Amino acid sequence: MESSTIIPAGKAQATHAASPTAQTAGYFLAFVGLGLFAALMGPTLSGLAASTHVTLGEISILFPVRSFGYLLGSLIGGRLYDRVRGHPLIAVAFVVMGLAMAVAPAAQRLWLLAGAFFVASVAEGAVDVGGNTLMVWVHGAKVAPFMNALHFFFGLGTFVAPLVVAQVIASSGGQVAWAYWLIALMAIAPTLWHLRVPSPVRPAVAYDPGNVRSHKRTGLALLMAVFFFLYVGMEIAFGGWIASYAVAVGYGDAAAAAVLTSAFWGAFMLGRLFSVPLATRLRPQVVMLLDFALCGLGIALFLPGNGSPPLLWVGVIVVGLGMAALFPTMISFAESRMRITGEVTAIFLAGSSLGGMTLPWLTGQLFEPIGPQVMPWVVLICTLVTGLTFTLVNTVSQPRPNRGMP
Repeated sequence: MESSTIIPAGKAQATHAASPTAQTAGYFLAFVGLGLFAALMGPTLSGLAASTHVTLGEISILFPVRSFGYLLGSLIGGRLYDRVRGHPLIAVAFVVMGLAMAVAPAAQRLWLLAGAFFVASVAEGAVDVGGNTLMVWVHGAKVAPFMNALHFFFGLGTFVAPLVVAQVIASSGGQVAWAYWLIALMAIAPTLWHLRVPSPVRPAVAYDPGNVRSHKRTGLALLMAVFFFLYVGMEIAFGGWIASYAVAVGYGDAAAAAVLTSAFWGAFMLGRLFSVPLATRLRPQVVMLLDFALCGLGIALFLPGNGSPPLLWVGVIVVGLGMAALFPTMISFAESRMRITGEVTAIFLAGSSLGGMTLPWLTGQLFEPIGPQVMPWVVLICTLVTGLTFTLVNTVSQPRPNRGMP
Protein backbone atom coordinates (compact mmCIF):
# COMPACT_ATOMS: atom_id res chain seq x y z
CA MET A 1 0.00 0.00 0.00
CA GLU A 2 1.09 3.55 -0.64
CA SER A 3 0.87 4.42 3.05
CA SER A 4 3.56 1.92 4.01
CA THR A 5 5.95 2.30 1.08
CA ILE A 6 8.82 4.73 0.77
CA ILE A 7 8.78 6.29 -2.67
CA PRO A 8 12.27 7.07 -3.92
CA ALA A 9 12.60 10.70 -4.86
CA GLY A 10 12.84 11.01 -8.60
CA LYS A 11 11.32 7.61 -9.44
CA ALA A 12 7.78 8.90 -9.85
CA GLN A 13 8.96 12.25 -11.23
CA ALA A 14 11.79 13.81 -13.16
CA THR A 15 15.30 13.52 -11.76
CA HIS A 16 16.42 16.98 -12.91
CA ALA A 17 16.30 19.66 -10.25
CA ALA A 18 14.16 22.69 -10.93
CA SER A 19 13.87 26.01 -9.15
CA PRO A 20 10.80 26.20 -6.92
CA THR A 21 10.41 29.78 -8.16
CA ALA A 22 10.23 28.64 -11.78
CA GLN A 23 7.81 25.86 -10.92
CA THR A 24 5.59 28.20 -8.91
CA ALA A 25 5.60 30.78 -11.71
CA GLY A 26 4.47 28.06 -14.11
CA TYR A 27 1.49 27.20 -11.91
CA PHE A 28 0.57 30.89 -11.69
CA LEU A 29 0.65 31.11 -15.49
CA ALA A 30 -1.41 27.94 -15.82
CA PHE A 31 -4.08 29.27 -13.47
CA VAL A 32 -4.37 32.52 -15.42
CA GLY A 33 -5.20 30.37 -18.44
CA LEU A 34 -7.56 28.22 -16.39
CA GLY A 35 -9.41 31.34 -15.22
CA LEU A 36 -9.72 32.63 -18.79
CA PHE A 37 -11.41 29.43 -19.90
CA ALA A 38 -13.55 29.16 -16.75
CA ALA A 39 -15.10 32.64 -17.08
CA LEU A 40 -15.57 32.63 -20.84
CA MET A 41 -18.89 30.80 -21.00
CA GLY A 42 -21.01 32.91 -18.62
CA PRO A 43 -21.12 36.22 -20.52
CA THR A 44 -21.46 34.40 -23.87
CA LEU A 45 -24.44 32.20 -22.92
CA SER A 46 -26.94 34.35 -24.80
CA GLY A 47 -24.76 34.40 -27.91
CA LEU A 48 -24.20 30.66 -27.77
CA ALA A 49 -27.94 30.09 -27.34
CA ALA A 50 -28.65 32.24 -30.39
CA SER A 51 -26.05 30.51 -32.56
CA THR A 52 -27.42 27.06 -31.67
CA HIS A 53 -31.09 28.19 -31.81
CA VAL A 54 -32.00 27.16 -28.26
CA THR A 55 -33.41 28.87 -25.15
CA LEU A 56 -31.48 29.89 -22.03
CA GLY A 57 -33.04 26.94 -20.22
CA GLU A 58 -31.74 24.57 -22.89
CA ILE A 59 -28.28 26.15 -23.09
CA SER A 60 -27.91 25.65 -19.32
CA ILE A 61 -27.13 21.99 -20.12
CA LEU A 62 -23.58 23.28 -20.69
CA PHE A 63 -23.14 23.65 -16.92
CA PRO A 64 -23.58 19.95 -16.07
CA VAL A 65 -21.69 18.94 -19.23
CA ARG A 66 -18.72 21.08 -18.23
CA SER A 67 -18.83 19.88 -14.65
CA PHE A 68 -19.01 16.22 -15.66
CA GLY A 69 -15.98 16.75 -17.88
CA TYR A 70 -14.23 18.52 -15.00
CA LEU A 71 -15.09 15.61 -12.72
CA LEU A 72 -13.69 13.07 -15.15
CA GLY A 73 -10.55 15.13 -15.73
CA SER A 74 -10.01 15.54 -12.00
CA LEU A 75 -10.33 11.84 -11.24
CA ILE A 76 -8.08 10.79 -14.12
CA GLY A 77 -5.59 13.55 -13.39
CA GLY A 78 -5.50 12.74 -9.68
CA ARG A 79 -4.27 9.24 -10.42
CA LEU A 80 -1.85 10.31 -13.15
CA TYR A 81 -0.06 13.02 -11.12
CA ASP A 82 0.76 10.41 -8.46
CA ARG A 83 2.37 8.21 -11.12
CA VAL A 84 3.96 10.27 -13.92
CA ARG A 85 5.62 13.65 -14.44
CA GLY A 86 3.14 16.45 -13.90
CA HIS A 87 4.30 19.22 -16.23
CA PRO A 88 3.89 17.32 -19.51
CA LEU A 89 0.34 16.49 -18.41
CA ILE A 90 -0.43 20.17 -17.88
CA ALA A 91 1.06 21.04 -21.28
CA VAL A 92 -1.03 18.44 -23.09
CA ALA A 93 -4.15 19.58 -21.24
CA PHE A 94 -3.67 23.17 -22.44
CA VAL A 95 -3.32 22.02 -26.04
CA VAL A 96 -6.62 20.14 -25.72
CA MET A 97 -8.32 23.14 -24.09
CA GLY A 98 -7.17 25.53 -26.77
CA LEU A 99 -8.32 23.32 -29.63
CA ALA A 100 -11.72 22.63 -28.06
CA MET A 101 -12.41 26.30 -27.36
CA ALA A 102 -11.36 27.27 -30.88
CA VAL A 103 -13.95 24.84 -32.25
CA ALA A 104 -16.79 25.73 -29.82
CA PRO A 105 -18.13 28.97 -31.38
CA ALA A 106 -18.38 27.34 -34.81
CA ALA A 107 -20.85 24.73 -33.50
CA GLN A 108 -24.34 25.16 -34.97
CA ARG A 109 -25.94 22.41 -32.91
CA LEU A 110 -26.20 22.24 -29.14
CA TRP A 111 -24.80 18.71 -28.96
CA LEU A 112 -21.68 19.77 -30.90
CA LEU A 113 -21.20 22.77 -28.62
CA ALA A 114 -21.66 20.58 -25.56
CA GLY A 115 -19.09 18.14 -26.93
CA ALA A 116 -16.49 20.90 -27.32
CA PHE A 117 -17.09 22.12 -23.78
CA PHE A 118 -16.92 18.58 -22.43
CA VAL A 119 -13.51 17.95 -24.00
CA ALA A 120 -12.18 21.30 -22.78
CA SER A 121 -13.48 20.65 -19.28
CA VAL A 122 -11.74 17.26 -19.00
CA ALA A 123 -8.50 19.12 -19.68
CA GLU A 124 -9.44 21.90 -17.22
CA GLY A 125 -10.00 19.36 -14.46
CA ALA A 126 -6.59 17.83 -15.08
CA VAL A 127 -4.89 21.24 -14.90
CA ASP A 128 -6.76 22.18 -11.72
CA VAL A 129 -5.88 19.04 -9.79
CA GLY A 130 -2.29 19.29 -11.03
CA GLY A 131 -1.74 22.90 -10.06
CA ASN A 132 -3.14 22.44 -6.56
CA THR A 133 -1.30 19.18 -5.92
CA LEU A 134 2.07 20.19 -7.33
CA MET A 135 2.00 23.52 -5.46
CA VAL A 136 1.63 21.60 -2.18
CA TRP A 137 4.47 19.29 -3.19
CA VAL A 138 6.75 22.25 -3.86
CA HIS A 139 6.00 24.25 -0.69
CA GLY A 140 4.69 21.75 1.87
CA ALA A 141 3.54 23.20 5.20
CA LYS A 142 4.39 26.72 3.99
CA VAL A 143 1.96 26.48 1.11
CA ALA A 144 -0.82 28.78 2.41
CA PRO A 145 0.28 32.13 0.87
CA PHE A 146 1.39 30.41 -2.34
CA MET A 147 -1.96 28.63 -2.60
CA ASN A 148 -3.82 31.91 -2.18
CA ALA A 149 -1.56 33.52 -4.76
CA LEU A 150 -2.20 30.62 -7.14
CA HIS A 151 -5.92 31.21 -6.92
CA PHE A 152 -5.39 34.96 -7.28
CA PHE A 153 -3.99 34.24 -10.73
CA PHE A 154 -7.06 32.15 -11.49
CA GLY A 155 -9.08 35.21 -10.49
CA LEU A 156 -6.95 37.35 -12.81
CA GLY A 157 -7.92 35.12 -15.72
CA THR A 158 -11.60 35.20 -14.80
CA PHE A 159 -11.43 39.00 -14.65
CA VAL A 160 -9.87 39.37 -18.09
CA ALA A 161 -12.17 36.94 -19.93
CA PRO A 162 -15.42 38.97 -19.59
CA LEU A 163 -13.56 42.14 -20.64
CA VAL A 164 -12.44 40.37 -23.80
CA VAL A 165 -16.04 39.26 -24.39
CA ALA A 166 -17.37 42.79 -23.84
CA GLN A 167 -14.90 44.28 -26.32
CA VAL A 168 -15.64 41.61 -28.92
CA ILE A 169 -19.42 42.08 -28.55
CA ALA A 170 -19.08 45.86 -28.84
CA SER A 171 -16.87 45.69 -31.94
CA SER A 172 -18.47 42.80 -33.83
CA GLY A 173 -22.19 43.38 -33.48
CA GLY A 174 -22.79 40.69 -30.90
CA GLN A 175 -20.57 37.90 -32.32
CA VAL A 176 -18.59 36.02 -29.66
CA ALA A 177 -16.40 33.74 -31.80
CA TRP A 178 -13.35 36.01 -31.71
CA ALA A 179 -13.37 35.97 -27.91
CA TYR A 180 -13.05 32.18 -27.97
CA TRP A 181 -10.33 32.25 -30.61
CA LEU A 182 -8.27 34.91 -28.81
CA ILE A 183 -8.41 33.08 -25.49
CA ALA A 184 -7.65 29.76 -27.20
CA LEU A 185 -4.41 31.31 -28.49
CA MET A 186 -3.42 32.19 -24.94
CA ALA A 187 -3.11 28.46 -24.16
CA ILE A 188 0.24 28.51 -25.99
CA ALA A 189 2.13 30.26 -23.15
CA PRO A 190 1.49 27.72 -20.34
CA THR A 191 2.03 24.88 -22.81
CA LEU A 192 5.53 26.06 -23.69
CA TRP A 193 6.42 26.86 -20.09
CA HIS A 194 5.53 23.45 -18.73
CA LEU A 195 7.36 21.67 -21.52
CA ARG A 196 10.55 23.47 -20.47
CA VAL A 197 10.46 23.39 -16.64
CA PRO A 198 11.07 20.04 -14.88
CA SER A 199 8.27 18.66 -12.73
CA PRO A 200 8.55 18.57 -8.92
CA VAL A 201 9.40 15.28 -7.30
CA ARG A 202 6.59 13.58 -5.47
CA PRO A 203 7.49 13.68 -1.73
CA ALA A 204 9.09 10.53 -0.33
CA VAL A 205 6.95 9.33 2.57
CA ALA A 206 6.83 6.44 4.97
CA TYR A 207 3.72 5.36 6.85
CA ASP A 208 1.39 8.32 7.35
CA PRO A 209 -1.67 7.90 9.58
CA GLY A 210 -3.19 10.87 7.76
CA ASN A 211 -3.22 9.00 4.45
CA VAL A 212 -6.50 9.21 2.57
CA ARG A 213 -6.64 5.40 2.41
CA SER A 214 -7.52 5.17 6.09
CA HIS A 215 -11.27 5.04 6.64
CA LYS A 216 -11.24 8.00 9.00
CA ARG A 217 -9.31 10.25 6.64
CA THR A 218 -11.33 9.13 3.65
CA GLY A 219 -14.45 10.22 5.53
CA LEU A 220 -12.84 13.58 6.28
CA ALA A 221 -11.82 14.01 2.64
CA LEU A 222 -15.39 13.27 1.55
CA LEU A 223 -16.77 15.79 4.06
CA MET A 224 -14.39 18.39 2.67
CA ALA A 225 -15.61 17.44 -0.81
CA VAL A 226 -19.13 18.42 0.31
CA PHE A 227 -17.74 21.86 1.15
CA PHE A 228 -16.23 22.14 -2.33
CA PHE A 229 -19.50 20.88 -3.87
CA LEU A 230 -21.44 23.72 -2.28
CA TYR A 231 -18.82 26.42 -2.74
CA VAL A 232 -18.04 25.78 -6.40
CA GLY A 233 -21.73 25.33 -7.16
CA MET A 234 -22.55 28.77 -5.80
CA GLU A 235 -19.49 30.39 -7.41
CA ILE A 236 -20.38 29.08 -10.87
CA ALA A 237 -24.08 29.78 -10.38
CA PHE A 238 -23.29 33.39 -9.54
CA GLY A 239 -20.52 33.97 -12.08
CA GLY A 240 -22.34 32.06 -14.82
CA TRP A 241 -25.78 33.64 -14.38
CA ILE A 242 -25.04 37.19 -13.19
CA ALA A 243 -24.97 38.50 -16.79
CA SER A 244 -28.32 36.90 -17.61
CA TYR A 245 -29.72 38.11 -14.28
CA ALA A 246 -28.63 41.69 -15.00
CA VAL A 247 -30.27 41.68 -18.43
CA ALA A 248 -33.46 40.10 -17.06
CA VAL A 249 -33.90 42.71 -14.29
CA GLY A 250 -33.39 45.57 -16.75
CA TYR A 251 -29.87 46.62 -15.86
CA GLY A 252 -28.67 46.85 -19.47
CA ASP A 253 -27.79 44.99 -22.65
CA ALA A 254 -25.41 42.04 -23.09
CA ALA A 255 -22.28 44.21 -23.31
CA ALA A 256 -23.17 46.06 -20.09
CA ALA A 257 -23.92 42.76 -18.36
CA ALA A 258 -20.54 41.39 -19.47
CA VAL A 259 -18.83 44.37 -17.82
CA LEU A 260 -20.80 43.67 -14.63
CA THR A 261 -19.62 40.06 -14.79
CA SER A 262 -16.07 41.33 -15.13
CA ALA A 263 -16.61 43.47 -12.02
CA PHE A 264 -17.48 40.31 -10.09
CA TRP A 265 -14.37 38.50 -11.29
CA GLY A 266 -12.29 41.65 -10.73
CA ALA A 267 -13.42 41.80 -7.09
CA PHE A 268 -12.83 38.04 -6.92
CA MET A 269 -9.28 38.59 -8.17
CA LEU A 270 -8.59 41.40 -5.68
CA GLY A 271 -10.03 39.34 -2.85
CA ARG A 272 -7.55 36.59 -3.62
CA LEU A 273 -4.73 39.12 -3.78
CA PHE A 274 -5.68 40.49 -0.35
CA SER A 275 -5.92 36.95 0.99
CA VAL A 276 -2.22 36.28 0.34
CA PRO A 277 -0.94 38.38 3.29
CA LEU A 278 -3.98 37.42 5.36
CA ALA A 279 -3.02 33.74 5.01
CA THR A 280 0.25 34.45 6.82
CA ARG A 281 -1.41 36.38 9.67
CA LEU A 282 -4.83 34.85 10.32
CA ARG A 283 -6.00 31.32 11.01
CA PRO A 284 -8.06 29.75 8.20
CA GLN A 285 -11.10 29.71 10.48
CA VAL A 286 -10.97 33.51 10.82
CA VAL A 287 -10.56 34.03 7.07
CA MET A 288 -13.55 31.74 6.44
CA LEU A 289 -15.74 33.68 8.89
CA LEU A 290 -14.93 36.98 7.21
CA ASP A 291 -15.58 35.53 3.76
CA PHE A 292 -18.96 34.04 4.64
CA ALA A 293 -20.05 37.32 6.22
CA LEU A 294 -19.15 39.22 3.04
CA CYS A 295 -20.96 36.70 0.82
CA GLY A 296 -24.13 36.96 2.86
CA LEU A 297 -24.01 40.77 2.92
CA GLY A 298 -23.41 41.02 -0.83
CA ILE A 299 -26.23 38.62 -1.76
CA ALA A 300 -28.64 40.49 0.54
CA LEU A 301 -28.24 43.51 -1.74
CA PHE A 302 -29.66 41.49 -4.65
CA LEU A 303 -32.82 40.44 -2.89
CA PRO A 304 -34.89 43.56 -3.76
CA GLY A 305 -34.48 42.47 -7.41
CA ASN A 306 -35.20 45.91 -8.86
CA GLY A 307 -32.16 46.16 -11.12
CA SER A 308 -30.78 49.20 -9.26
CA PRO A 309 -27.29 49.83 -10.71
CA PRO A 310 -25.75 50.94 -7.38
CA LEU A 311 -27.09 47.87 -5.55
CA LEU A 312 -25.99 45.54 -8.36
CA TRP A 313 -22.49 46.95 -8.49
CA VAL A 314 -21.95 46.99 -4.73
CA GLY A 315 -23.50 43.53 -4.37
CA VAL A 316 -21.38 42.05 -7.16
CA ILE A 317 -18.17 43.48 -5.70
CA VAL A 318 -18.91 42.38 -2.13
CA VAL A 319 -19.85 38.85 -3.25
CA GLY A 320 -16.68 38.65 -5.34
CA LEU A 321 -14.53 39.71 -2.39
CA GLY A 322 -16.32 37.26 -0.10
CA MET A 323 -16.08 34.22 -2.36
CA ALA A 324 -12.47 34.84 -3.33
CA ALA A 325 -10.50 33.10 -0.59
CA LEU A 326 -12.88 30.25 0.28
CA PHE A 327 -11.42 27.66 -2.10
CA PRO A 328 -7.66 28.22 -1.50
CA THR A 329 -8.20 28.65 2.24
CA MET A 330 -9.95 25.29 2.38
CA ILE A 331 -7.12 23.63 0.42
CA SER A 332 -4.57 25.06 2.89
CA PHE A 333 -6.76 24.02 5.82
CA ALA A 334 -6.98 20.50 4.36
CA GLU A 335 -3.18 20.34 4.13
CA SER A 336 -3.05 20.94 7.89
CA ARG A 337 -5.41 17.99 8.46
CA MET A 338 -4.17 15.37 5.97
CA ARG A 339 -1.38 14.61 3.51
CA ILE A 340 -2.30 15.98 0.09
CA THR A 341 -1.81 13.61 -2.85
CA GLY A 342 -3.19 13.70 -6.36
CA GLU A 343 -5.95 11.32 -5.31
CA VAL A 344 -6.93 13.48 -2.31
CA THR A 345 -7.08 16.58 -4.50
CA ALA A 346 -9.13 14.60 -7.02
CA ILE A 347 -11.71 13.84 -4.30
CA PHE A 348 -11.97 17.55 -3.53
CA LEU A 349 -12.32 18.49 -7.19
CA ALA A 350 -14.82 15.69 -7.76
CA GLY A 351 -16.99 17.42 -5.18
CA SER A 352 -16.32 20.72 -6.94
CA SER A 353 -17.32 19.27 -10.28
CA LEU A 354 -20.55 17.78 -8.96
CA GLY A 355 -21.45 21.14 -7.42
CA GLY A 356 -20.69 22.94 -10.66
CA MET A 357 -22.74 20.32 -12.48
CA THR A 358 -25.80 20.56 -10.25
CA LEU A 359 -26.40 24.02 -8.82
CA PRO A 360 -25.87 26.22 -11.92
CA TRP A 361 -27.99 23.79 -13.97
CA LEU A 362 -30.73 23.94 -11.32
CA THR A 363 -30.55 27.73 -11.42
CA GLY A 364 -30.98 27.63 -15.19
CA GLN A 365 -34.00 25.36 -14.96
CA LEU A 366 -35.70 27.73 -12.53
CA PHE A 367 -34.51 30.99 -14.12
CA GLU A 368 -37.26 31.35 -16.72
CA PRO A 369 -40.29 29.70 -15.02
CA ILE A 370 -39.75 31.40 -11.63
CA GLY A 371 -37.74 34.45 -12.60
CA PRO A 372 -34.18 35.77 -12.29
CA GLN A 373 -34.57 36.27 -8.53
CA VAL A 374 -33.97 32.55 -8.09
CA MET A 375 -30.23 33.08 -8.68
CA PRO A 376 -29.43 35.14 -5.54
CA TRP A 377 -31.61 32.87 -3.40
CA VAL A 378 -29.73 29.77 -4.58
CA VAL A 379 -26.41 31.46 -3.77
CA LEU A 380 -27.59 32.68 -0.36
CA ILE A 381 -28.81 29.24 0.70
CA CYS A 382 -25.54 27.67 -0.50
CA THR A 383 -23.54 30.26 1.45
CA LEU A 384 -25.30 29.33 4.69
CA VAL A 385 -24.97 25.56 4.18
CA THR A 386 -21.30 25.88 3.12
CA GLY A 387 -20.56 27.78 6.33
CA LEU A 388 -22.21 25.06 8.39
CA THR A 389 -20.21 22.39 6.53
CA PHE A 390 -16.90 24.10 7.28
CA THR A 391 -17.90 24.38 10.94
CA LEU A 392 -18.49 20.63 11.00
CA VAL A 393 -15.16 19.88 9.29
CA ASN A 394 -13.33 22.09 11.76
CA THR A 395 -15.05 20.39 14.68
CA VAL A 396 -14.37 16.76 13.71
CA SER A 397 -10.78 17.15 12.40
CA GLN A 398 -7.46 17.54 14.18
CA PRO A 399 -4.17 19.11 13.00
CA ARG A 400 -1.88 16.42 11.67
CA PRO A 401 1.61 15.92 13.10
CA ASN A 402 4.85 16.15 11.11
CA ARG A 403 3.56 18.75 8.65
CA GLY A 404 7.05 19.43 7.37
CA MET A 405 6.35 16.85 4.67
CA PRO A 406 3.39 17.35 2.33
